[in-house]
Amino acid sequence: MEQTRLHKIFILATYSFPLMTVSLNRQAAAASSTMVFPGQSWQEVKPEAQGVDSAKLKAAVSYLKDNSGSDGVKELVIIRNGRMIWKGSDIDKMHGVWSLTKSFTSTALGLLIDDNKANLDTLAKDYVPSMAEVYPDVTLRHFTTMTSGYYAVGDETRGSYKHGPSRTPFKPAPKPLFEPPGSKYAYWDSAMNQFANVLTHIAEEPIEDLFKKRIADPIGMDRAKWDWGDFGKIDRIVVNGGSGNSNKHIQVSARELARLGHLFLNRGKWKNRRLISASWVDTATKAHVPASMPLESLSGADGRGMYGYNWWINGIKPNGKRKWPGAPSGTYAASGYNNNDMFVIPKWNMVIVRLGLDQRDFAITDAIYSTFLEKVGQAITEK
Repeated sequence: MEQTRLHKIFILATYSFPLMTVSLNRQAAAASSTMVFPGQSWQEVKPEAQGVDSAKLKAAVSYLKDNSGSDGVKELVIIRNGRMIWKGSDIDKMHGVWSLTKSFTSTALGLLIDDNKANLDTLAKDYVPSMAEVYPDVTLRHFTTMTSGYYAVGDETRGSYKHGPSRTPFKPAPKPLFEPPGSKYAYWDSAMNQFANVLTHIAEEPIEDLFKKRIADPIGMDRAKWDWGDFGKIDRIVVNGGSGNSNKHIQVSARELARLGHLFLNRGKWKNRRLISASWVDTATKAHVPASMPLESLSGADGRGMYGYNWWINGIKPNGKRKWPGAPSGTYAASGYNNNDMFVIPKWNMVIVRLGLDQRDFAITDAIYSTFLEKVGQAITEK
């Protein structure tokens, strides 16, 4: 009897231990892929802890370094599942990010829509009366998709800078860039600055203040490492730069910017707190400019098929090709001059920030970013 009982125990143990090991391995894998949020600082782990091969990730980073300007990958941050798996040596360096500012501006719009203070079809003239005479039909939707046709006094081309360089962006020119609004795409800086002016008057406070209390503070952005330039008071309220030109842009470090990307990766939720609606995040990060829309000849960039609400989308360009073919289709980015880019890649639970001041040395193209992202994807072992 005793011999039979021991034999049964042996058989049970023989089959149970492998099952227990498999179960523990699954639990460990699940724990590594669980989404977390940084407290005062990011949790730093080895890439393998988040299902990423270190050697392959290093190869991807080396590729980007070899195809960048002098700043290389010093301001590169890679976050997966809320954990930092790669960081450069200068991720706390704070500087302007130019047109990446535009994604901050549209985030202010999302907050105002959440508050029922505005909607995409709100007319700009209802809050900035100077728009009424020449631009009566321009809406917030037109501004955030770069289809407004707004042209400011002083917008004449200055050297190579032709897409809205006015130092007086709040003075509407007597003739639009094109009309009617919504008929063409034109990446235009003065329009974005006037957009920020309209949002400021809707909010009845600087949009920097709105962003700080509703987004930056709750997600823990270090106030010493970000700032938002402004034009001073317009109609008794400070107006922050909506575009990123004229040195009125967001100043931020890569480490802090990654927090905004992580908020968007989690569709507007931070830990258990809803900061901006998921519907806004989902809508803002989808393409809203048809690839078939005419392009204004003076446009600073071509966003047809790839532009959301001031976010760049991995959409289909007019030539039928994807913007970053090496990345998942749901990838989107906030981008600015000087190789300042933040990618959000929902399929990989990943945020990648690359900042710099080196575009005059070497411009990082979509093709380069696409290959880099493809190499990052090849490094992921747990998908």
